[in-house]
Amino acid sequence: MSEIKKLTLDVDVEEFYKNYVDFENVSKLCIEEQEMLGYNWNYPPFEFDVDDVWNSYNKLKIIAFKIDFSAEELAHTFEDKELEYILKRFERMKVKMMNDIYALESEDALGLFLGKCNLCMRCTREFNMPCKMPFKMRYPLEALGAKVDEAVNDLFGYKIQYAKDGKLPEYLIFVGGLLYDKK
Repeated sequence: MSEIKKLTLDVDVEEFYKNYVDFENVSKLCIEEQEMLGYNWNYPPFEFDVDDVWNSYNKLKIIAFKIDFSAEELAHTFEDKELEYILKRFERMKVKMMNDIYALESEDALGLFLGKCNLCMRCTREFNMPCKMPFKMRYPLEALGAKVDEAVNDLFGYKIQYAKDGKLPEYLIFVGGLLYDKK
């Protein structure tokens, strides 16, 4: 059975930005991912300046959900379709995990999604239509230029891992957050 742990850490936005934000390069990776997997409203390109978002807050609460797999799950080799189903199930869990972040929001705080938005089965951006859930859609750290893999490794001591060759990784980590203490 999988176990989910919530990890949090509060950091200064200015320090985080200096150490982990490179919008120019990270946004290129986000756009490449979209070209392969489909476009999404919470990924670039945006019609706003990402620096304006970072410069509007003093603090960032990084909120990560670490899913540890059991020895039995780790020992099993999955067929491609089976592994895809399992990983999609965890992707769908992000919506429930986001409730923890939504609960922290206020007029002075903005939640950050746990990776690419999956609120809809297919994002309306693919059809050049407006977002169907703008009241729930949030931007993830990586879409705002954060080098999430590097930040998680440095700040929490965990490397981001991925499933491969029919095997689950030791753990999965979904990273979101909360920008707060509005300037």
